[in-house]
Amino acid sequence: MPPSFQAFRTALASQAPALDPGKPGLRVLLAVGALAVAVAAFFVWRSRPTPEPLPPPAPISSSTPSSASKVTVHVAGKIRKPGVYLLPSGARVADAVTAAGGVTRGASTGSLNLARRLIDGEQIMVGARAGSAAPGSSAADPATAVLDLNSATADQLEQLPGVGEVLATRITEFRDTHGGFSSVEQLREVSGIGPRKFDEIKPKVRV
Repeated sequence: MPPSFQAFRTALASQAPALDPGKPGLRVLLAVGALAVAVAAFFVWRSRPTPEPLPPPAPISSSTPSSASKVTVHVAGKIRKPGVYLLPSGARVADAVTAAGGVTRGASTGSLNLARRLIDGEQIMVGARAGSAAPGSSAADPATAVLDLNSATADQLEQLPGVGEVLATRITEFRDTHGGFSSVEQLREVSGIGPRKFDEIKPKVRV
């Protein structure tokens, strides 16, 4: 063994007692290490990402009613406030008369079917004699008009005697599937129209 290495070994052995911390020193070192670990864990916990709450969903604004849900009618004649009125789809003639302020004193609504559903674009002539035509229109009341089976709407067909919403829909469906009516007699082929009802409808329709 070289003398220099032997001298280093002897010096290290003489210093060994000074390098031993002993039990009290070891406890201090362990306490310091535990404290360091606790501090590190605290900062790691503080630095973790915090979930942000999602913003509440924006309320869905109600859409503005489309023009298809309204009907425009012209109320004229012996009425307090004649003019053009926008009424809900499905409104009746009585609703149009009420919206126009009611009839004038001494006037009568006897020529009108107040329970009839309104048709968009029609004119309601209050106080006119049954069957008399209003200026600019083909008839005072669409209920008295002769309907074209190939162009009448479902609402117009409902004005026919004994025809309700279901039967009017069947008539339009028959028209669509058969490419239109070639004669009034084809109404007999529509489900729900018997001989008696056909006799009531026949004078009020054409093709």
